[in-house]
Amino acid sequence: MFARLPEAGGSAVDIVVDGVTVAARSGDTVAAALLLADRLAFRTTPVGGTPRGPLCLMGVCYDCLVTIDGLPNRQACLVTVAPGMRIDTQRGARPLDAADGRPAHLPGQR
Repeated sequence: MFARLPEAGGSAVDIVVDGVTVAARSGDTVAAALLLADRLAFRTTPVGGTPRGPLCLMGVCYDCLVTIDGLPNRQACLVTVAPGMRIDTQRGARPLDAADGRPAHLPGQR
């Protein structure tokens, strides 16, 4: 469905998506790498489980949220791939902090 432009450069990089090794190129965003690997659904909605994929590809819509190297709710369109990066698609609502029942957050956020 998606194809790389012939003149696109970058060296080959292997990433792991949901436990499967996927080929990408240095300089690709995670979203671009997933789309090129025919991975169109990056997450599912919390209530209905509807599959969602990137819409804006510029960090506005939040439909491309994935877990990257164990950190949930990362915007795939804003993160550049790195060798060995582990990406997991997200299903449903993000987990709650056990201590207070509030939604979990990334380090440094409140």
